[in-house]
Amino acid sequence: MRGKKFSIGLKALAIFAVTLLVTGTWAATNWKEKALHNFGKGTDGWWPEAGLIFDAAGNLYGVTALGGPNGLGTVFELTPTAGGGWKENVLFGFNGTDGWAPSGSLIFDAAGNLYGTTEWGGIYYDGNVFELTPIGGGNWAETQLYSFNPNTGTDGASPYAGVIFDATGNLYGTTEYGGIYGHGTVFELTPNGSGGWTEQVLHNFDGTDGSEPAGLIFDATGNLYSTTGGGGAYGAGTVFELTPNGSGGWTETVLYSFCSQPDCTDGLSPEAGLIFDAAGNLYGTTYSGGTYDAGTVFELTPTGGGAWTERVLHGFGKGTDGAGPSYYGKLIFDAAGNLYGMTLSGGAYGFGTAFELTPTAGGGWTEQVLYSFNNNGADGISPFAGLTFDAAGNLYGTTWEGGIYSCGGAGSACGTVFELSPVYSCAKCSHTADRELNVFPAERRDVLEQGGIERQ
Repeated sequence: MRGKKFSIGLKALAIFAVTLLVTGTWAATNWKEKALHNFGKGTDGWWPEAGLIFDAAGNLYGVTALGGPNGLGTVFELTPTAGGGWKENVLFGFNGTDGWAPSGSLIFDAAGNLYGTTEWGGIYYDGNVFELTPIGGGNWAETQLYSFNPNTGTDGASPYAGVIFDATGNLYGTTEYGGIYGHGTVFELTPNGSGGWTEQVLHNFDGTDGSEPAGLIFDATGNLYSTTGGGGAYGAGTVFELTPNGSGGWTETVLYSFCSQPDCTDGLSPEAGLIFDAAGNLYGTTYSGGTYDAGTVFELTPTGGGAWTERVLHGFGKGTDGAGPSYYGKLIFDAAGNLYGMTLSGGAYGFGTAFELTPTAGGGWTEQVLYSFNNNGADGISPFAGLTFDAAGNLYGTTWEGGIYSCGGAGSACGTVFELSPVYSCAKCSHTADRELNVFPAERRDVLEQGGIERQ
């Protein structure tokens, strides 16, 4: 279980086309990490648990679980500045009654408003769904769309994983706890036409079908999918589907229950959500289990008649390949079909990794550690979330701890926002030997003009 407790913007739409160039002709030989921001200075927030999103102008947005002007978390923006730096701006600081501890990734609507969830706080202190609206002059106003109420007996509690939109503007999400059985819910928020939103619980988990659901995704026909960190047939988590039943309700189907194999070699505790590939297969991670009991990357393939087959693509814990895939970190694909994610621990220094999985001939997958976090100066540690590409093929993420600033009396550093840039080798280019014949993405055009080719 947890040790701690799609409308991203136009620029993201260009990622896959550009990334095809990055991962096709030019294969990165290593990756360079740079901390873009260190949290903990003044009131800029502490402990970013969620991943990042871009807007169309190339600015990054995210949340911190604590810190900020009131100490209870922030929504922040990072803007690139001349000279290659980034400037942080706190868009909103939570005060408790308007939310506390945002932990899920944000989303944009078409008008440029931001939406997210807080794990705690709100009117009834069990979390809320909020909207942030730009009001000019760099300022943003918060509206609580819904505050979860434990007094109803059926409402959920702690919506830690964020929300997603459907095509008509309704919001969908999950709560970690609450509901009729106390094991969490799937909910929908619908605009009521008067400026408010109406909540409907679509499913109550009872433990046998899962417990503590993660963030949701849609398929092309409007069905919802996710994982649960616990529960299911073996008590080790599930993958589930929710299908509209035509009568206004939804029907849940458990697609897979983990720990069905001896010693849980198929994985244990799938804490993060899922992604689809173009063929309709699902991919995700388990925090533990697998051959080395340090987590897995898995694939679920539909086999007809509603059945799905699970396959472990990689088991963590062998050597320095990472351990414990990140709690809130869904995997992402590049256009060539490679998978990217992070681990909370393990790696060369024991503080987590960023990794890539590449399909090989014969149906296997090969893992490459792109970066091992080492807590050296501005470097972060313990990445809780997933990665995000920019249009040039760089990766961006957050670390929950590490960096250069201590969180007051909390006894640990406050986390970072970082960038990973691929480094490409070339056998013939215009750069001198002191660059070790490596080329960064911004220099790719120059290398091509000089006749640079991939070093074999």
